[in-house]
This record gives sequence, C-alpha cells and structure tokens, in this order.
Amino acid sequence: MPFQDVPQDIKFPEEEEKTLKFWDDIDAFQESLRKSREEGRPLFSFYDGPPFATGMPHYGHILAGTIKDCVTRYAHMNGFHVERKWGWDCHGLPVEYEIDQKLGIKSRDDVLKMTVKKYNEECRSVVMRYASEWKRVVRRLARWIDMDRDYKTLDPTFMESVWWVCKQLYDKDLVYRGYKVMPYSTACSTPLSNFEAGQNYKEVSDPEVVVLFPLEDERYPNVNMLAWTTTPWTLPSNLALCVHPELEYVTLRDKKTDVLYLLAAARICQVYKKESEYTIEGKVLGRELEGIRYKPLFPYFAEVKKEKGFRVLVDGYVTDSSGTGVVHQAPAFGEDDYRVCLAAGVIEKGETVPCPVDADGRFTDTVTDFKGMHVKEADKSIQAHLKASGRLLKAGTIVHSYPFCWRSDTPLIYKAVPSWFVKVESIKDRLLACNGETYWVPDFVKEKRFHNWLAGARDWAISRNRFWGTPLPIWHSDDWEEIICVGSIQELEELSGVKVTDLHKDSVDPIQIPSKKGKGMLKRVEEVFDCWFESGSMPYAQCHYPFENVETFEKSFPGDFIAEGLDQTRGWFYTLMVLSTALFDKPAFKNVIVNGLVLAQDGKKMSKRLRNYPDPEEVLNKHGADALRLYLINSPVVRAEELRFREEGVRDVVRDVLLPWYNAYRFLVQSVHRLEAETPGFALAASAGARSSNIMDRWIRASAAGLVQFVRGEMAGYRLYTVVPRLLRFVDDLTNWYVKMNRRRLKGGAGAEEAQASCGTLLEVLLTLTRCMAPFTPLFAELIYQNLQRALPEADRQASVHWLRFPEVDTEALDKRLEAKVARMQAAVERG
Repeated sequence: MPFQDVPQDIKFPEEEEKTLKFWDDIDAFQESLRKSREEGRPLFSFYDGPPFATGMPHYGHILAGTIKDCVTRYAHMNGFHVERKWGWDCHGLPVEYEIDQKLGIKSRDDVLKMTVKKYNEECRSVVMRYASEWKRVVRRLARWIDMDRDYKTLDPTFMESVWWVCKQLYDKDLVYRGYKVMPYSTACSTPLSNFEAGQNYKEVSDPEVVVLFPLEDERYPNVNMLAWTTTPWTLPSNLALCVHPELEYVTLRDKKTDVLYLLAAARICQVYKKESEYTIEGKVLGRELEGIRYKPLFPYFAEVKKEKGFRVLVDGYVTDSSGTGVVHQAPAFGEDDYRVCLAAGVIEKGETVPCPVDADGRFTDTVTDFKGMHVKEADKSIQAHLKASGRLLKAGTIVHSYPFCWRSDTPLIYKAVPSWFVKVESIKDRLLACNGETYWVPDFVKEKRFHNWLAGARDWAISRNRFWGTPLPIWHSDDWEEIICVGSIQELEELSGVKVTDLHKDSVDPIQIPSKKGKGMLKRVEEVFDCWFESGSMPYAQCHYPFENVETFEKSFPGDFIAEGLDQTRGWFYTLMVLSTALFDKPAFKNVIVNGLVLAQDGKKMSKRLRNYPDPEEVLNKHGADALRLYLINSPVVRAEELRFREEGVRDVVRDVLLPWYNAYRFLVQSVHRLEAETPGFALAASAGARSSNIMDRWIRASAAGLVQFVRGEMAGYRLYTVVPRLLRFVDDLTNWYVKMNRRRLKGGAGAEEAQASCGTLLEVLLTLTRCMAPFTPLFAELIYQNLQRALPEADRQASVHWLRFPEVDTEALDKRLEAKVARMQAAVERG
C-alpha cells in the first residue's frame, strides 16, 4: 500500500486534534483494554491520586499526569493489562472553605444556623464544578485514563469502604480518642495533622516580648524571673514556667533601675547589650529552681490552679539558643507545654485544660479583658496591658518561619482539642519495614525524606471538626463507657433499625443505636474524617472492597505503580503506607516516581494573581501536547528537583526534536515516491536493512537496537530522566547524521540496490523509534505510524501504534564497537 503524501509544513496542534478524533472514532483506549483483557495479559495495577475538581488543572497536575501516562502506556506496550481509573477528591477543607467564602460563614455557629443539610448541599453543588474542564485538558494531553467510570470520594460505596478501614483499625486497637495539642486553623475551625501543618511555612514578622514573673520565695526576695515568647496571646493562659535542669541561671541587678532579674547565663544578651549595665548577684543550676512559686501574670486561672500551678518546672526541651532560657507554659497551646505540665501535675490527664479560646480562635468570656478578640489580633492589646501593669520588660519584633493553613493561608495556632487518632507510633517499626519493600525514583526520597518522616512519625489525628466529609462511624453512650465502631451500611441498619441511603453527616447524625448495656441511645461522634484518610483508603474504596470486587482487589494489591509530587511524602504516600501497613502489613505500592515542583520562570511559585506563568491550554494550543510532555519529562523535575517553566523550552522541543523527526519521516516518504516512480522494480521493505553491509546502515540499526535495549532496562527501573535524553539523542543521530550522510543513497543516486537498502533501513529505524517514542509522544507517534504502517505486511499492522508491543531487542543488529567508532567520528567532526 503506497505512502500518503506528507506536506512540507506541519502544525502540530492541528494534527494532534485530528489524532484525538481518530482515537475517539476507533475507541482506541477502551479497545486496547478489551484486547489486553481478552489476551489474558498479566495485570499491572496503577493507583491514581484523586485531585479536587474545585480548581483548574495546573502544570503540577500536567507533569504528574504525563509521568503516569508514560509509564502506564509503556506497561501496556510491554505486555500488561493496565486499568487506569480516574478519581475525584470531593470532601474536605478546599470545598468547605470555598462555601464559607461564598456564604460569608465566619463560625461553626453560622453553619448550624443554616443547618448542616443545607451547608452540605452547597458543598455538593461545587465539588464537580471544573470536571468538564479537567476532562478536556486530560484528553488534550493525550492521557489515556477512564474518566467515565471514575470514583468519587463522596459516593456511598467509597465512603462505606472508608468505614470498613476505620473499623479494622479500631478492632486492632489502633484508633483512640485523645486530647492533644494540635496545629489548628482558626479560619477553618479545625485541627490539622502535623504533615498538613508542614505544607505551608512562611517568613513572618511576629512580636517578641520579655515578661516579668515576680518570684514568691524567701530565697529570692524581689527577684523577677524573665520569660520570652513570640506568642503574647498565650500569656493569659500561663500556668507555669520551665527551665533546663542543667543550664546555669544567674540573678543580676539592673544598675539603672536596681531591679533584680533571673534568666539563663547564656541569654543575658537577650536583655542587655553591655556588661556595664548590670551586676551578677548569684548563680544557680536550673534544677535548683524547681518548685519555686511566682505571682500569676493574669487573674483568669489564679484560683483554679493556685495549688498546682504558677511554679517553676524543669525539662530538657528548654534551650539557651534563643529567648531567656525560661519558657512560659500554656498547656492548652503548646505540645511541650502540655507534656511538661501533665508530668508535673499542673494538669491532670482527662481533665479539661484551661483553654479560653473558642473554635474560631477568639477569646472566650473567661478572659474578660480581651473577650471576643481573635488571638492574633489581641497581641498588641495584651502587650499594652502588660506594660500598664509593670510586667513587660521588653518588646520588639522577630522574623521567623511560621506555619500557615494550607487552605485558608492564615496563621495556624497550636491548641488542645479532643481528636481521634491512629496509633502510628505503635506500628512505626512495621512502617519502616514496609517502606524497605518499595522502590523509589529518585531513591534519596525513600532513603532520606520519607524514611525520616516515618521514623519520626507521631500518632495521626484523623478527625476534623467540620461538616462535609465522611463521618467517623463511631457511636457512644453519654458516659463514653459504651462505644461502637460501625463498619458497613448493613451493620448500621441492623444496629439502628433505620434504612440508610447516604453516609454524609446530615444523614447519619440523626441515627441512634439502642444501647446493649442499658445506657439509652448511642449517638454518633460529631467529627468527620480528614480527607487524607479517604485518599489513603483509595486502593480499597475505589473498588468498594471488601463488599465487592474482592478477587480483583487481591490481584491488584499492592499497586505496581504510583506517581505524585515531592510534597506527597507527607501526604498521600504517607497515608497510603500507614493504612496498608495497619490493615495488611504490606506497603500499598511497589514503585513510585516522585516529581519536583514546577515554578514560574522567575523561580517563584506559580500564582494566578501574579500571572507569572502562561496558561496551560494556551501552551497546548500553540505548541502541542507532545512538545509540552517532552519538555516536562526531559527536565530535572522528574528527579524530584525544581523546574523553572519556560514556554521557550516547549518551543525548543518542537524545533529541535519534533520537526527534525518529521523531516526525516517526510524525506523517506518523498524518496520512496520518487524511487517507485523512477526506478523499475523498486520495492520498499523494512527487512532490507538487515541484509545491508553498508556501515552507516549497520550503525543506525545497531544504534536503534541499543536504544531499545537501553529503554527497556531503564524503564524497568522507572528512570524517565535517563530514558528521554537517550531517545532524543537517537533522534539527533537519525536526522543529523544518518539522513544527512545518506541523502544520495536514499534518493537513488548510488543505484537501486543501495536505495532499497538505505530506504529499508530508514523505514525500519523510524518504525522502531516511533514505537519507542509512543509512550512519551503518543500523538506524533500515531501520526507517523498511520502512514508508515502502509509499508508493512497486513498481518503486522494494527489500527493504532498504541496497540503494538514495545520493540524487542534485535540482538543480531547490536554492535557496541561500531557505535563507539561512530561516536568517536562524531566527536572529531564536532571538534572541527
């Protein structure tokens, strides 16, 4: 079958659109799955982390999607059956925060006034807002993934599997209710997990104050202990002071005021610049100060804690690297504060810790002087109050790194809240062992970043005091002595006698369970799951395991491959690992590629507000999907490093890779047409090259065989960062060396036999290159294949290049010595 004519000029985006329509017409993706299923191919299981559909896809999504598509296309061409199922993250803070902004909701009470049912209806209405835009962009990128039979975390089937996961953990005594100091978003009125709190640190300017605490001890008459803090808003809740037992502390007299101060010897510089400003009156080790009482700073808890509080404690966490070596203790607002005060008996386990801050971050009526003020806004008022009462020695500002809410972009506080936890610390050894069974690219992420995160992991707070999410399936009696964790819809129906059709908070909260111990009716706890618990449950919940698809799940678990960004070492990768280890003592995945961050060209974070990056769809429409894909995966970002996105880089791929490749293909077609017309008996055959003794034919065939061998080896190791450069180097060898040096032969100038050998060789290596490049540039590979396959015997043709197997290594064509000789020649030519 003769080749079709190839035009001189090509507009890649237009040709890509034609190929996309061709795929639609033959149902290329689904047909490829049907074929591999019918062939009984072994399964290659892939898990896709679910994005939110409340925002448009950005370059980070495009990068991760491209990596996933390259690997899964290669796996299919390498003889596997590869199901690719899309998922949507539908719950959690991103959705709720958007509704809060839309409706002007400022507090939890505002939601309760409008009813949880109406609030959740609002949330449900926006979760799929940009789904059609996502589908358009994913299709335009040539990514093959099933978005019609997707999973959504709001589906009752998905939520039921999440309940099952929770019950399994509960039955293993890995879930408990605790009272801990947690990172807390006042804008979203909910605690966050430690890995969420670590996602958004900023350099900020905060107040720093040195406060006087008059000691009430005859050994230290008229002495003021000095404590330093950058959170003045926590001072109304002060219950104790803490010093290091082995540090040296000094009593010194201010020469100007004659006032006595006590602080760490190494931290005098926090108060004085010159030694001439003070005299040292005494020295003591921190442990000798233990138990000394002091005058409370504020009256709010003076009576409640007068017996146990307002005394000096000792603990090794205090340092002399900053401050005064004396740390004020507000156990409701500091993890170490809580631990130290609990150990010293200032507070008791199980009792309510003095916490005069409500769910929205405002002072309650207990703090009469600042009630109703947001804690961060109260800092200046508190400083003024301390100054007026003579308890403020020094005030200033400090620039330091501080955690912000990843969703609302507001400063976090640390606050003691009742939460539900998974006992991660008790399975830490198993987590590390399971991590050892996984393979990461690059490996330093596994060995350092992820290993260190697991080694230092703390119990995971899985509950959120919110409304739009999967409710915790826990019912309890009023005295908490009877607790039931429900693991399925059927179980809840049997326990309650109520028909259950939806599992959201507004539907299940009214359902009560009769007590089996005569304790009346059991009620559900108020909290919903952290949405990371849902995404960590996706290997089970996407197929409604264990309620359906048991055999399918068991064959596909652990997943063969996942890929996401570096930030997911503390997010999705972590939650997948925790839940799979707790459930099955296995990792959830075998292989993972970790990509870095795509930044704007100026090195800053991409920002819609700053408009410091080109719109992805404009880049696709201007340069094409294949050029964007190649640009991204041929960059440091596939080694978990940063990429400064340059549109010029995408354009360079078109100029330096796609156009030369196209011109080599066009040259072959033109030459064949000319030879067929002018040379009697000319017959093009890809097998002709194998019979050629021409050294350049042998070299390019050896190079193609070596390319296949290299790509197979490196793709087995998921090293895209080595595969793509080698593919591009072969394009250069083919276009700038083989074609240029053999133009006369290819045109027939050296006779019919040489023309047949050279054209057959070029056809063979172009077909090999096209199949090798198909996972990476799927659209252009399809365009070339559709014409080149006309020269193949009908039995060797497929309707799509993506239905072909990846090339096997032609061992007879391999010739490393010849490749090395030509490489030396190329180097000599390039040196001039």
